[in-house]
Amino acid sequence: MDQSRISEAISSAKDYLISHPDEARYRDSMATAVVEDGLRVRVEGPHGASLATDMVAGVGGTASAPSPGWLFRAANASCTATLIAMRAAARGVNLSRLEVSVDSESDDRGLLGVDDGVPPGPLGVRVSIRAASDNADDDTVREIVMWSLEHSPIEDAVVRPIPVEHDIQIG
Repeated sequence: MDQSRISEAISSAKDYLISHPDEARYRDSMATAVVEDGLRVRVEGPHGASLATDMVAGVGGTASAPSPGWLFRAANASCTATLIAMRAAARGVNLSRLEVSVDSESDDRGLLGVDDGVPPGPLGVRVSIRAASDNADDDTVREIVMWSLEHSPIEDAVVRPIPVEHDIQIG
């Protein structure tokens, strides 16, 4: 990991935003999903980004791609790992180990509308982090991890209720 490059980029970005706070807020790039076949969905984004999702056979999919729920967990794990690596680089801490795993507990009765008292989304999420450094003590690594959890956009979207707009056009 090129820590000095990451640290310099973060420092430069922070300095820029301090000088130009009006440019800090923006609309994130759009992800557009289109059903390809059955429950297989292609999602496209900017600069040619794309991915596919599918559901398990038990609900009519073919399991030809990860489920949207797995991608949600993957996004949380990836974002958390990225923020930890960024914060460690900014602090000059070399991480000799960093592994972030995210799982959740779900009840398919909510997803399938079997019981309206059961939420369709996860009932809970568990984030497991294993980190170590060869040039910082455990307390410093723990501070980096905790700071990162407090500043991770995906973690924040999971723990903080946020407004959601629906623009529905029929026909």
